[in-house]
Amino acid sequence: MVEWTGKPAYQQVADALRGRIAKGEFAKDGKLPSIADLIDEYGVTVTPVREAIRQLKTDGLVVSHQGKGAFLTPDAAEAAKRTDPMAAIAELRDEVGQLRTSVSELRDRLARLESQ
Repeated sequence: MVEWTGKPAYQQVADALRGRIAKGEFAKDGKLPSIADLIDEYGVTVTPVREAIRQLKTDGLVVSHQGKGAFLTPDAAEAAKRTDPMAAIAELRDEVGQLRTSVSELRDRLARLESQ
């Protein structure tokens, strides 16, 4: 999955995990896949995976326990949305859709009031 983009491999893995967290792919307060699973999934070595998890820890998205793995923090999904540009864009699209609906309803109400 990691491609040559000019971005370090650990950053690509961290971004991918951040996006998955933002989408709610992992259960709240759930466990991230094991390091071995992440190595297989992203096609990288242990170093980028560990560095990606370290970055997620720095961002406050996960906590890790030696021998047990990395676990999401209680507000990880919301925090990931704030730091994941794609999640922010999706949220903005939803808000714009809601605003369009509200504006349309207000136009209809105004037209009804003006016709009376």
